[in-house]
Amino acid sequence: MLKKETLKFIKDVAENNKREWFAEHKPKYEEAKADVLNLVAALIPELAKIDPMISAETDPKKSLLRIYRDVRFSKNKDPYKNNFGIWFSSKSKGADGPGYYLHIQPGKSFIAGGYWMPQAEDLKLIRQEIDYNIDEFKEIISNKDFKKNFTLGTSNALKNAPKGYDPTDPNIEYLKLKSFEATTTLGDEEFFKPALVNKLISSFATIQPLVAFLRNAINS
Repeated sequence: MLKKETLKFIKDVAENNKREWFAEHKPKYEEAKADVLNLVAALIPELAKIDPMISAETDPKKSLLRIYRDVRFSKNKDPYKNNFGIWFSSKSKGADGPGYYLHIQPGKSFIAGGYWMPQAEDLKLIRQEIDYNIDEFKEIISNKDFKKNFTLGTSNALKNAPKGYDPTDPNIEYLKLKSFEATTTLGDEEFFKPALVNKLISSFATIQPLVAFLRNAINS
């Protein structure tokens, strides 16, 4: 579980998103970061048990995303993120690909899994895999636990059928997707419960078949 001070620090960052403030409170950041890394360290070996492509020896620091924002091409010049992001993948830190994500942000935390906005080559392969193995894909997203706890995102989708696909295909809505991620919200109180790791791993286990399907699509 996490300390309440960790979520409070993230909230404080959102309210005081300035380099001067952050520098003054750097010790608080280091404490919060260490707390999150402890959670990551507890999650990795358990996640490796449900997904053999995740190494149990993964360095927790490789899964924790930087709190510093890249503002070069953004109108929002806030230097720091108002969240802690944790990414688990079979690839190296920061790499594109299917994986699992935990977003820690007071009032806006969520668990996710899948492949967010794949590059054109991978997107083409995923669409082919869905087209060829639609029954398997639909079985994954219609699983009882999946439907009960997760939502497959549809906001990133083409308005029209992708090139090469029939607009009247009964499964065209899945083929029009540009992103393939399942998400579920997580209340702040969950972070303070001893069963946090079990809850997160249970959620990751529910979306593991989707991650495996997407991973197979781009690696086959």
